[in-house]
Amino acid sequence: MHKSAKGLPREEIVKQSLEGKDPTLSDWKEYIPIGNSANKLKTWKKQGAKITYLTARITEHEIKEIQQVLRKYGFPEGQIFFRKPGEQYKDIAERVLPDVLIEDDCESIGGKEEMTYPQIKPHIQRKIKSITAKEFGGIDNLPDKLPKLKEYQD
Repeated sequence: MHKSAKGLPREEIVKQSLEGKDPTLSDWKEYIPIGNSANKLKTWKKQGAKITYLTARITEHEIKEIQQVLRKYGFPEGQIFFRKPGEQYKDIAERVLPDVLIEDDCESIGGKEEMTYPQIKPHIQRKIKSITAKEFGGIDNLPDKLPKLKEYQD
């Protein structure tokens, strides 16, 4: 999340994002993790999960900034996917075909219509476990054990 959101309640962070006035919203290199997300991903990786990331950033410079933020905060190594010209997020998810897709509910940018999973072809959706987190709510509440994560109901 953007740096100035630190310590604020989720609802206030969503409001900041909706208003779009906070200059830290577009300062990707200064983004900070929500909760203990890096440790949660490390826990899953230790159990054999292959961690991949999907970012809204699209330029080489922006991708490098995202990589730096992930390293800075100790997120586990993982390939970063991003949209190429003409691609939508669903195209990447359909190509990568993750076992589990965790994404936020896109509350501040339009909701379900902006999410990845609902746009994936139905026959491919059946192959992916979808978990929707509240935007800026984090993933700390998700199960630590991979089998439980695959059964998780949001």
